[in-house]
Amino acid sequence: MRINVIASVLAFTMGAVALAVSAEGSQEDRSASFRQLELFGDVLSRIESDYVTDVEQEALIEAAIEGMLESLDPHSSYHNPDSYEDLQVTTRGEYGGLGMEVTSRDDFITIVSPISDTPAERAGLRTNDRIIAVDGERIIGISVTEAVELMRGAVGDPVTITISRGDEDAFDVTLVRDTIPLRTVAWRIEEEIPYMRVAGFNEHTTEMVLEGIGELEDEFGGPLPGLILDVRNNPGGLLGQAIGVTDVFLDGGEVVSTRTRDPRETQRYNARPGDRLNDMPIVIIVNGGSASAAEIVAGALQDRERAQLIGMTSFGKGSVQTIIPLRGGRDGALRLTTGRYYTPAGRSIQATGIIPDTQISSFPIDPEAEGSRYSEADLDGALQNESGEERADAEIASIEQPPADWPEDQDYQLSRAKEILRGAMERQQAALQQ
Repeated sequence: MRINVIASVLAFTMGAVALAVSAEGSQEDRSASFRQLELFGDVLSRIESDYVTDVEQEALIEAAIEGMLESLDPHSSYHNPDSYEDLQVTTRGEYGGLGMEVTSRDDFITIVSPISDTPAERAGLRTNDRIIAVDGERIIGISVTEAVELMRGAVGDPVTITISRGDEDAFDVTLVRDTIPLRTVAWRIEEEIPYMRVAGFNEHTTEMVLEGIGELEDEFGGPLPGLILDVRNNPGGLLGQAIGVTDVFLDGGEVVSTRTRDPRETQRYNARPGDRLNDMPIVIIVNGGSASAAEIVAGALQDRERAQLIGMTSFGKGSVQTIIPLRGGRDGALRLTTGRYYTPAGRSIQATGIIPDTQISSFPIDPEAEGSRYSEADLDGALQNESGEERADAEIASIEQPPADWPEDQDYQLSRAKEILRGAMERQQAALQQ
């Protein structure tokens, strides 16, 4: 039985390799691929026969697949059937969890950003916090998939995670798993300024943005004079929803383009005619936790001069992942990096991020602590920017910081966004009256 399974795995893989190399490859390439696959079979067979304890072949093959994908870049991964089901739930359903985007960095499970109004955010977890244990079990060196499985569970069940934060001593945080909602958009009128927070991009984000604009107009008593769009700590999500949200604020024209290894497969995505805000001013707030789909929205509206960006340089994830079900999902799925995306001006922000028009920090900057922050460029195996550009070092002198007496419980970036939008609205109204 063991030999049959190995033979089946090798036959399937060799067949796939043969198809791939036949399109562009030589007999030498094919022979080299076959030798490597034979080596894989030999190693698998030897482990099963000679390892000190019994091992599960399925686990070994799954680990080999995970290792192969993780060697490509930080965002390619294998999802077994259970984790593939979880992946589908996060984009279209609800799940019991803590509410944070995590990645693996230097063998540590590291928080990219907590999701708005979830146990993780309410507990004060931060971007760049390292999770070193879950319920007392150390998780250093495990995969992101394994870590997520440990932290998810039934709604209402508690879980204790151990956090390492900068130079502080490690500390425990006990959270109660909650339903992580599909609702990714919140809105309100604050000091007569329309405000909208987009925390992620799932299947319903565009419709929620439109719903929010409608309710804001009802509350405001007419068309909105402007809008603050807050995408801080937004880890991204579905490309189609990023395009949809951008489309809400543009009157036609390009939103984003994607390019694969085959230049003939370049795709351009355009907005439809009709700007929902009728060209009223928009201020977008971004920070180092704004990634992927959030950067597509911010980059498009910045390039098209439709919005003013404030805050701090974004995360810099400029790659596109495709979910590829295996045997209809029965064998899980691949999450494979298949392309890069480009803003309307042709910019790739991979590893560089989007620099705001006005750089504003939410807290006083300690120059010696700059190295503790991280971005896409710092992830193990991250793709380089194809133009050779590198992430620019922050010039602290050019970054606006809160005054020394600014209250810690008040959001300085949001306060400045209101001031900037208020000025833009006044100029817009003056221009309309001329």
